[in-house]
Amino acid sequence: MNSSRATVERIGAVQTPALRRGVVGLLVSASLLLSACSSDDGPAAGEGAASRPASGAPTPPASASPSAELPPAKGSVEVVKTLTEDLASPWGLAALPGGDLLVSSRDEATITRIDGESGRKTLLGSVPGVAPAGEGGLLGLAVAPTFGADHLVYAYFTTESDNRIARMLYDEKKPAGQQLGAPDTILRGIPKGSIHNGGRIAFGPDRMLYAGTGETGDTGLAQDKSSPSGKILRMTPDGEPVHGNPEADSLVYSYGHRNVQGLAWDGEKRLWASEFGQNTWDELNLIEPGKNYGWPEAEGKQGESGFVDPVAQWKTSEASPSGIAYAEGSIWMAGLRGERLWRIPLSDKADGAPLADPQAFLEGKYGRLRTVLAAGGDKLWMVTSNTDGRGDVKSGDDRILLLKVR
Repeated sequence: MNSSRATVERIGAVQTPALRRGVVGLLVSASLLLSACSSDDGPAAGEGAASRPASGAPTPPASASPSAELPPAKGSVEVVKTLTEDLASPWGLAALPGGDLLVSSRDEATITRIDGESGRKTLLGSVPGVAPAGEGGLLGLAVAPTFGADHLVYAYFTTESDNRIARMLYDEKKPAGQQLGAPDTILRGIPKGSIHNGGRIAFGPDRMLYAGTGETGDTGLAQDKSSPSGKILRMTPDGEPVHGNPEADSLVYSYGHRNVQGLAWDGEKRLWASEFGQNTWDELNLIEPGKNYGWPEAEGKQGESGFVDPVAQWKTSEASPSGIAYAEGSIWMAGLRGERLWRIPLSDKADGAPLADPQAFLEGKYGRLRTVLAAGGDKLWMVTSNTDGRGDVKSGDDRILLLKVR
């Protein structure tokens, strides 16, 4: 953030809704279980990982496969090309089958299709009900694992009363600007605020939908397991609790989070999440179901009993992390205030400790970085974020870049 973090922290909306959903059945339709995968963090769910049974939460393995090839300690980043420019407040990014992209505009509440080769833009339409303000608006996007059959696009967005998740039918045969169907809300009642609305959504290797939320500045909500705020949520594509979640009839997968901004699965199907700290430490966490990640009692590595320490941490001036993706054995993390791309090479250690110290790339070259998305193999898509009211806007902002990484 270009303004001081302390200033931003003074803004917050106190909300105290509860999240207790009714009893949910175990079954997801056969078409869901058999259709081809796709994910908000790559063209296939869980970065190409095989799907898992819908009846149980993915369990992080004790360690990576002994035969897994570890990444090098030092990596590299090459900017291959600028795919497109002149995007307004881009936030969410999702890949369609075939390689084209969908990008959301936080403040304009629109979704645009970007041709993956030429960068040509096609407006799908506006999402009704979005009320942009502060850090809220039209945020994360995800493409359904069953997109080939149902053409559903999921979005996380802020309304006048809450944050919610809805799905929309995408009909590309209709005229540009009229290709989105009416939102079908699958989850409502996530507290909203001027800050810390979370907003990242992604389908996991288990074909369930995960959502990262923020505590809206009301820090106590992060430890309140009856609230969806300050959590990672896991739900069916219909927005219901999944059988095998840590607590029956609850969407809460992990808690004690301040503001989750990135979700990605590695080659071992382990879930990783990036998170804003307050004034001291930003975090990258290895997520385990039912675990408490400490906020507001702990920030960064504290070693306190009952809390899970982050795998890696950064000074807030160096990160303010947003989206993450997995590619070439590493987690890649976009930095907003830090204006750089971080590489965290993963090891085979059970606690997720990195193979080597995180490495920074592109420092200051493209300004604030909002989202990264695996593009297959050694390629990543990266979205800048200079038109969000906190960046130094330059000609061509905002843009999507194609990176080659190692």
